[in-house]
Amino acid sequence: MNPPWLAILGVNEDGALSLAASGLLGDAALVVGGARHLALADALIHGERMVWSNPLAASLDAIMAGRPRPVVVLASGDPFCYGVGSTLAGLVPAVERLCIPAPSSLTLACARLGWAVQDCATISFCGRPLAPLAPLLQPGARILALSADAGTPGLVAKLLQARGFGPSVLHVLEALSGPQERIRSTTAAWFRLSDIHPLNMLAIEVAAAPGAQTIPLASGLPDSLFDHDGQITKQEIRAVTLSALAPRRGERLWDIGAGSGAIGIEWLLRHPANQAIAIERHAERAARAARNAVSLGVPHLHVAGAPAPGALLGLPPPDAVFIGGGAHEPGVIDTAWAALPADGRLVANAVTVESEAALLSARTRLGGTLSRLSVERLDRIGGMHGYRPAITVTQWLATKP
Repeated sequence: MNPPWLAILGVNEDGALSLAASGLLGDAALVVGGARHLALADALIHGERMVWSNPLAASLDAIMAGRPRPVVVLASGDPFCYGVGSTLAGLVPAVERLCIPAPSSLTLACARLGWAVQDCATISFCGRPLAPLAPLLQPGARILALSADAGTPGLVAKLLQARGFGPSVLHVLEALSGPQERIRSTTAAWFRLSDIHPLNMLAIEVAAAPGAQTIPLASGLPDSLFDHDGQITKQEIRAVTLSALAPRRGERLWDIGAGSGAIGIEWLLRHPANQAIAIERHAERAARAARNAVSLGVPHLHVAGAPAPGALLGLPPPDAVFIGGGAHEPGVIDTAWAALPADGRLVANAVTVESEAALLSARTRLGGTLSRLSVERLDRIGGMHGYRPAITVTQWLATKP
């Protein structure tokens, strides 16, 4: 068996490399990395050098074209921690590559602060929006965040302050393990740091002020968290609906008749690998659903602004489907059912007799269960109080055999 031709080496700001890594670097015909990485390893490089292209595709093609000559890729810290390692692993078989990591920036941060890595939530803002930070803002949480540049800490401080987490402590860790290493701490409310090194990360100790916009971890978020015009699956019904949909890691949901986008948004909140497509024919509601997704930390909700069933054609296939509106429209249920794989779930809610009749027909043809869900809320009746019933919801749940 031939030895691996691709070596992925982790390097930190101190430039320290093991003897094995140094040997691989010196023997490489091609060394690929960021300009900073190439400068750190300059004395050990004897072959051709290449700075990463933007986008990476051209550099990846060059790496693969050189096979099987020895190639080294330099990456920050642990190449498989928010790094290029996973991208390369998808291109090069395991027997043709090896990796010698250095401590990741997350590990270095925890070592400096005395935190346990396994107790921290992690997130990267490198080429990514700030919005997904919102669900992680739970009082008492510790968050490790990779910054995109020198401006990221200030933007994060503003986001925390805007959401009511001004008392949170921000540790700005700059150029870890290098000669310019520096750690400074402040709160989001009093953030005034300047001259921040572009290579930095944040460690956040979350603390909530009264009235902070904490996103609950339960299904069935309060209706007040969503901007809506009344077209929303109400909190109690939404909790039951999410339970019926039974989200699993990495699954995709079609939310048909999305309204405010609440079902799709809560589906995405169940796991960061989940996907959801909100199908909403009304342009204003579609735009509102997209805004709600950003506000609640899941900006990757895909909104399709067109009517079903036509809007369903050509979409990536779902693992589960929710029909919150339009179940009575010809072809909607059958098109959604046909798109589901075996073990896919379809949940449809109806409040009109026309949609309820469509669900009865679907159950007769496709099986499943029908339930009627009713909620009564305390309200004033004259000078006293009584329970006022909301509109009863008929729910059909079917799992495709």
